Amino acid sequence: MEDTRLVIVADAHLGAAPVGDEEAFLRFLDTVPRPGDTLLLVGDIFDYWFSYRRVIPRRNFRVAAALTTLARRLPVAMVGGNHDRWGDTFWDVDAGVRFDPHRLRLPGPGGDALMIHGDGLHEERPGASWMHRATSSPTVIALYRLLPPDLGFWIADKMGHNLGYAETHPEAVQAAADRQRRWATATLERERDLRAVIMGHTHREALLEVAPGRWYLNPGAWLDGWRYATLDASGAALHQFS
Repeated sequence: MEDTRLVIVADAHLGAAPVGDEEAFLRFLDTVPRPGDTLLLVGDIFDYWFSYRRVIPRRNFRVAAALTTLARRLPVAMVGGNHDRWGDTFWDVDAGVRFDPHRLRLPGPGGDALMIHGDGLHEERPGASWMHRATSSPTVIALYRLLPPDLGFWIADKMGHNLGYAETHPEAVQAAADRQRRWATATLERERDLRAVIMGHTHREALLEVAPGRWYLNPGAWLDGWRYATLDASGAALHQFS
């Protein structure tokens, strides 16, 4: 897989973001990942996702369908974020997308890439630690699955998401981004067979060559100007889709 290009997207928050972000994301899926690439989705692509045994969310169905179609042409891998961790077996079994609720380690150009969303490494705001524990708890997931789907989705909508938090609390988000960078750097120094640590969550772009050819990478938020990143044999780069 030395010639594989990784195309990396995080934090689209589709469902809470403006409708135009979904339209742009569909165009992105049609045009940017090409045969030979691997698409990495680094959490919170959906602002809320819960897969019941026989029901998935109707909202943003076109994106789910587009990812399913794309996964027939090239590898697609996804980790869950604190807003879309509850994918259960839908992505792997039905969509053909390699999925893990927390982390994936994937072969890539020049070495493995470790992909995690990044929540749980820090507490940038009150309730963040609680949210991470709740979305990771098998007990909470099992209890939530007992709710009728319409009620479960209604509750999720009422919980809402403050998409403007980063603008009103830049110091807290910067502190979280700094902690992510330190964690990624320490991980790369400890695990020499890793070429890249890839995270999202903070909505802050990061492109740091920790050692020659070894990277910490955060693509930034798709939500903030349709941002994404790439990693190939020549190195890493940040991009803005248009």
